[in-house]
Amino acid sequence: MLKSRAIRKIFVTTLSLFVFMVIYSIPSLETTYTLKTNLEIESTTGLATDNIYLLNDDGYLVKSRVLLESTKIEDKVKELLDYLIIKKDNHFPKGLFPYIPKDTKVLNVLCGDGKITIDFSKEFYDLKVDSEKQVISGIVYSVLDLDAFQEVILLVEGEVLDEYPNTHEKIKSPLTKSIGINEEYNLTSRDDISKVVIYYLTAINQDLYYVPVTKFVNDDRDKIKIIIDELSSSYIYESNLMSFLHSNVELLDYYEQENVLFLNFNHYLFDNNDKVLEEVLYSISYSVFDNYDVSMVMFEVDNEYVGQVSRNGSIEVN
Repeated sequence: MLKSRAIRKIFVTTLSLFVFMVIYSIPSLETTYTLKTNLEIESTTGLATDNIYLLNDDGYLVKSRVLLESTKIEDKVKELLDYLIIKKDNHFPKGLFPYIPKDTKVLNVLCGDGKITIDFSKEFYDLKVDSEKQVISGIVYSVLDLDAFQEVILLVEGEVLDEYPNTHEKIKSPLTKSIGINEEYNLTSRDDISKVVIYYLTAINQDLYYVPVTKFVNDDRDKIKIIIDELSSSYIYESNLMSFLHSNVELLDYYEQENVLFLNFNHYLFDNNDKVLEEVLYSISYSVFDNYDVSMVMFEVDNEYVGQVSRNGSIEVN
């Protein structure tokens, strides 16, 4: 099964490269960068987009997508960060906002040995006290999703940023995704504490976006069990976050093989039309990728294949 899918993916990649070369040869009439927040580019041209995390009106960091024109990784990082700097000519959908302080400049970017080092100008210190943690988390999540990097080192004018500018709370450098994002604490004791990242959905101007939430819970079960239970719960702690996973769904079995996590559910993974919603597969898969070191999630219902999601965001639904 995996071999045939790999062949198909090679064909898609080759076709995408051809489309990219054709499009790139056409002179551009528009020099202004425009943010793309969904997979429309990929579905129409085959061009790969990259993740970016933006703030919404509720103060959540929201997963979105952007088309980066650069090819060299250092330039891609700079281009991505430029989107995140507050300025008058930001082109964002209504309800999504950048957050790096205005007039901040990216002085230098170095990539290597699994690390990204970013040097900001002194204007970066102008972070607001109520959003400084979200800013750091958004940067870390955005740049680490670009490539096979695990760590970020933030500098300001050549000095390591080792504390938050306002609260002076210490920052452990280098930074990883373990820093957390949109944190929620639901603890009743100091025992059996698990930190699990779970992706919910939120609606912004009739479009759906994914919102990662780092949840601290008293639960020592495998994280995949916590993920499924949380996403299928009839109670979500914030009314503006939601999940489409049916409350009666059960994870019957799961195992990891060849860097793939196989999940076998009962029939409640289907909707009322006996279909599997892409939003359900993405919510589960994004959650898996932030908690497990796998490259793909395979979905089954009663041991029958129904779909898969790759770490790069590509999806197949049977």
